[in-house]
Amino acid sequence: MTSSIQQHPVEIMAPVGSYEALRAAVATGAQSIYFGIEQLNMRARAANNFTIQDLREIAKICQENKVKTYLTLNTIMYDHDLGLLRTICTAAKESGITAVICSDIAAIHFARSLGLEVHLSTQTNVTNIEAVKFYAQYADVIVLARELTLQQIALICSEIKNQDIRGPKGELVKIEIFAHGALCVAVSGKCYMSLATYNSSANRGACLQNCRRSYKIIDEETGDELVVDNKYIMSPKDLCTIGFIDKILDAGVSVLKIEGRGRAPEYVHTTTKVYVEAVKCYFAGTYTAEKIEGWISELEKVFNRGFWHGGYYLGKQLGEWSGVYGSKATTEKVYLGKVRNYYQKKKIGEFILEAGTVSVGDEIYVMGPTTGVVQTTVQNVMLNDKNVPLAAKGAIITLPIEERVRENDSLYKIVAVSRKEEAKTA
Repeated sequence: MTSSIQQHPVEIMAPVGSYEALRAAVATGAQSIYFGIEQLNMRARAANNFTIQDLREIAKICQENKVKTYLTLNTIMYDHDLGLLRTICTAAKESGITAVICSDIAAIHFARSLGLEVHLSTQTNVTNIEAVKFYAQYADVIVLARELTLQQIALICSEIKNQDIRGPKGELVKIEIFAHGALCVAVSGKCYMSLATYNSSANRGACLQNCRRSYKIIDEETGDELVVDNKYIMSPKDLCTIGFIDKILDAGVSVLKIEGRGRAPEYVHTTTKVYVEAVKCYFAGTYTAEKIEGWISELEKVFNRGFWHGGYYLGKQLGEWSGVYGSKATTEKVYLGKVRNYYQKKKIGEFILEAGTVSVGDEIYVMGPTTGVVQTTVQNVMLNDKNVPLAAKGAIITLPIEERVRENDSLYKIVAVSRKEEAKTA
């Protein structure tokens, strides 16, 4: 497996919370990945977190594929965290991790003392060129506050060049922005709702996302319930910039970051593939409205809360709400079984079906920690050395698979999502 390295100056950064997602990011052309370990990152409560023991393997996989590795250390730090912070930074340096993403000055200072490259998290809320100049003492890449417009971003990018603002490596400071994924109702994610209601702080990576639930508004004096069109009045739709990548790149942005370290491998696979292709089309002069329509359709197939096309970047105010709890993906994956064997020369996979059915024409995923995500259409199904139109639970079958899969990888069928239940709750 090799990464399709981009021959242009714009970096697509993919979110990674598992080895399956890591392999998917590499295979679909990400130039960098970001991930968290232990407790000191903004997804510390998420099920998808690596450990400090994974650092060497992550670095090895990515170095072999010329993909940069960024470790998130972007929570608020207290004195009792400093020992773990030092341990993680030291391990990251020794393992060959490219950079750490920080916001707390203690993390920034200690990482720099080791010679670790630092990228500034959006939690630092950089909104102007003077802040960029200050943080350029420590950081080579700065993630701007999420609420800036493209006009403001373009001004900052232009002034970095005009004023020759360079980071510790001696290169012009690069500007990174979020291109796709979840948005928080709070300014740059600085929210205290989860802390106030459940003593579980979002700023310590422990958000319980109570803002994503449905709410009623009650007049406490009269008891009257106020009528609201949408009960999900604090749950924004996901950001989607695929329709104006040209404007973002024209503004001078160097790194496009996809949000979603807690999301499934197929989300990483699809979003990375789409944004890599869009950026390549921009530089090739083939970025068209027709392609944008196709890319949006692809992005809608994986986890999303509906899309906010434009976001703050185009000068809009946050006001597009999800309207439903959870995902609005148009497809979902259904577990079918496991890989028993893969015949490399014939490019055929052998599977045991543990649930459901598989038919000719079905769209499938095969996923595993070494394989990543393989997506294909079933061309034929072989059962007992015979071509069959369908096979069911208990069958041992073979399917043609161009990309290598491995024993014990999981097989899933991709199916359309019914919106009946959503229609009832909307």
